[in-house]
Amino acid sequence: MNPGKLFAASCVALITTSMVFSIRGDIADALRADFHINAEQLGFAFMPAFWGFTLSAIFGGSLVDFFGMRRLLLLSAGGYITAVLAILFAPRPGGEVAPYYSDIGYQVLWGAMLVLGLSQGLVEGVINPLAATMYPKDKTHKLNVLHAWWPGGLIIGGLAAFALTNMMGLDSKTVAAGTATFGWQIKLSLIMVPAVIYAIMVWNEQFPATERVAAGISTGEMFRACLSPMFILWWICMWMTASTELGPDQWVPSLITSQTGMQGILILVYTAGLMFVLRFFGGRLAHAMSPLGLLTISAILSGIGLYSLGGVSSATGAFAAATIYGVGKTFFWPLMLGVTSERFPKSGALGLAIMGGTGNLAVAFILPLMGQWYDKFGAAETFRTVSTLPVVLTVIFAALYFYYKARGGYKAVEIGASAGK
Repeated sequence: MNPGKLFAASCVALITTSMVFSIRGDIADALRADFHINAEQLGFAFMPAFWGFTLSAIFGGSLVDFFGMRRLLLLSAGGYITAVLAILFAPRPGGEVAPYYSDIGYQVLWGAMLVLGLSQGLVEGVINPLAATMYPKDKTHKLNVLHAWWPGGLIIGGLAAFALTNMMGLDSKTVAAGTATFGWQIKLSLIMVPAVIYAIMVWNEQFPATERVAAGISTGEMFRACLSPMFILWWICMWMTASTELGPDQWVPSLITSQTGMQGILILVYTAGLMFVLRFFGGRLAHAMSPLGLLTISAILSGIGLYSLGGVSSATGAFAAATIYGVGKTFFWPLMLGVTSERFPKSGALGLAIMGGTGNLAVAFILPLMGQWYDKFGAAETFRTVSTLPVVLTVIFAALYFYYKARGGYKAVEIGASAGK
């Protein structure tokens, strides 16, 4: 087994996952135009990606110990390639179709988004328990470094999309329809590159047994750990942290463009850059000040940033608000997974899969809602409505911080000890 190579392959797999996210956000308006649908209908087309992510993360995570990590990663790479090709060759209607979901092109788009989500979920279901297993004494830090490549992939995909937009003049109001279509197709095709790379990297590699299996924890104990009251509370928080982080991200390019006239993908790339640096180099902050203390601060900043984004009308204002929001949302995902692994180690790959899957299920709900709010009330009200979620999170995380402080402070639980208290 080569832990360094496996960790690097995990990073490339996560880059693929997040490139889907940034490129899909960048081409959203082009897809609406070519498939003749509105924002809410596109939101429903995107929704199965997050349902698929949820299902495969949960079921894939529970099958990691039986099916094998290598096979699941290879299956995910094949899914990425298949889904991209399906969207590229999907038939597109010549005009608006009623009802919109009866159009074969829309159905192919919907199905391909589902396959993309299934592939993303398989990646999430494998790489989190893999990192926790290979680095049992440094879980939160390694998960922060690993998930630094989520914004890393957003940057790669976002900058590539931005460069193609400028090279091909896709932001021009007079761009030819054929050129616009070819532009989003080229952007989407880029997703296949890292998918092929990580498939090659893991093709013949040996993978370890998960930490739970190595420690002799039974499947029954794993399920019981996932049903403890504190785990369930953590699961509820994951709904809100993911909606705060990922829901706005998917709509940022379109919403910021409508508010300021600038290319909104630049805001997504900028906040991704902040997240990459902070996750990669600042992961140890979690233990220096307690994961729950850092989560409380993150929730406060996220709420302020999102509410501020709702009122921007210039590029300067957008970048200022995005800075607060970007710093705030940085540690949500890796800390939610890190605390799951540290406080509920008996939950094993299933516990991490439930958290990762739940996070994306939350986004499946928030995306069409944001699309609906966008159509009815505009971009500003959309951001401000979502900003209520981190307000609730602030209260919960602060209460948990003082709860653990009263009991001697937050501590990671050894896998042989009782957890979830």
